[in-house]
Amino acid sequence: MLRGYFHYVYIMQIVDNKALQFVTKKHAQITALIPRAAVLAEKNGKAQMLVHWGEDEWRVLRNLGIKDPPHPILGRYKWPGVYTPFEHQRSTAAFLASNTRAFCLSEPGTGKTSAAAWAADYLMKLGKVKRVLIICPLSIMDTAWRADLFRTVMHRRVAIATGSREKREAVINSNAEFVIINFDGVKVVTAALQAGGFDLIIIDEATALKTATTDRWKAVAALLQPTTRVWAMTGTPAAQSPMDAYGMAKLVRPESVPRSVNRWRDRVMQQITSFTWVPKGDAKDKVFEVLQPAIRFTKEECLDLPELLYTTRDVPLTPQQKKYYNLIKQEMVAVAAGEELTAVNAAGLMNKLLQISAGASYTTTKEVVEFDASNRLSELTDIIDSTDHKVLVFVAYRHVMQMLKDKLTTHLGDPHAVEIIQGGVSAGARAETIKRFQTEDRPKVLLLAPQAAGHGITLTRADQIVWWGPIPSVELYLQCNARAHRAGQRNCVTVTHLQGSPVEARVYKALQGKVNDHMDIVAMYKEEIA
Repeated sequence: MLRGYFHYVYIMQIVDNKALQFVTKKHAQITALIPRAAVLAEKNGKAQMLVHWGEDEWRVLRNLGIKDPPHPILGRYKWPGVYTPFEHQRSTAAFLASNTRAFCLSEPGTGKTSAAAWAADYLMKLGKVKRVLIICPLSIMDTAWRADLFRTVMHRRVAIATGSREKREAVINSNAEFVIINFDGVKVVTAALQAGGFDLIIIDEATALKTATTDRWKAVAALLQPTTRVWAMTGTPAAQSPMDAYGMAKLVRPESVPRSVNRWRDRVMQQITSFTWVPKGDAKDKVFEVLQPAIRFTKEECLDLPELLYTTRDVPLTPQQKKYYNLIKQEMVAVAAGEELTAVNAAGLMNKLLQISAGASYTTTKEVVEFDASNRLSELTDIIDSTDHKVLVFVAYRHVMQMLKDKLTTHLGDPHAVEIIQGGVSAGARAETIKRFQTEDRPKVLLLAPQAAGHGITLTRADQIVWWGPIPSVELYLQCNARAHRAGQRNCVTVTHLQGSPVEARVYKALQGKVNDHMDIVAMYKEEIA
């Protein structure tokens, strides 16, 4: 009976979410170090053990080399919030909670923010973390981080440190348990952050800190003490070059890389000419070694993810865009004061606001007036760089589309990386573009006019859809998203909305709510001029 008993429970088991039961040769060490550990049976130098399942006991077992003890968060934590975590999010949260310094390298759209929020909340409940600082791009402070924190750990106090130095310092000095700040904001209030009592720092889109000589990197590094927990998150740790890993590794695990970036370059790059360096054959292995400990899930591996994910990135209008946006709003107020409000005139004026937000407006004589849309362009390039597969970008205005093609081609450094499908492209050329997109490595990015691509084409090589700006048609919006999210798609598809103005936010909300177009245009118009 004893032989069968040992055979049956040799694999580690969780008993009533309170204890771990397993067989080991290290029973003497375990009982000496863990008071709440009991030997149930012993035979041939091995013991059947029952060990209390807590954070401290788990850490002792791991330090003794016990293979894969499950982290207590998987059984003890209640996972608050409006969503039930997916299995890969539970695994990610357990990994982060178990590592003081770590990398989360999962692909965009796999729920990293929620997993990190749960892990931080678990540690706060244990008293191991008192305050969390989240450093991320400006565009996702509200729409991604604050929104996810409100949906997962709504019992915690959350605040965004933005605006003037005084406003940022007021937030830092408040009782907020989670403080969110953008990368460039750190150097504005470094002293206040150093005195803020943050013992966990989460760095999202950590490739922004790939260069260790920048002021941005130095400001973040100044916040870190040897005891500070640091979780760095990015889906593309070295997308452009193995050199990109250096800054992140030096920040999170400085002992893993040489003190000099030139020595790191010599380790992972080979010089071809005076100005040309290429990755060495083992560069990926070297990057893997320094970005540890790490966890990574691809969207293909997250079989329990919903098939279509939505995310929104706030991208501020440039000063030039703000100026003309406000001028058009004044015109709208004047029209509303003197004319009966109809869907026709409301749509015309609101379309002007959408054009300015997108970067180009058209006069009554069909001339194009360009606006500085550099903030939005920078956000788009970040999304493209962080996407492993192909990208669809829907652009409502033809002139903006050509500007984007030029800028993205230069950014990607490949004349064949970006192509266009719009009304002026012949049916034959359109078919050839679609064929290349589906069967070849290039193009990686396809710019599409919604009216020209809303029906009848399959673009399943893309798993990232970006809306440069919204369109006032629910039917067309859904049809465009269905170009990638359809039969033949092997990955989860992420739809990303870029928004910088109030009218864009309202149109996106209407599109996702599937409301009646004409009724909603008038309602949004009234809200905009109120």
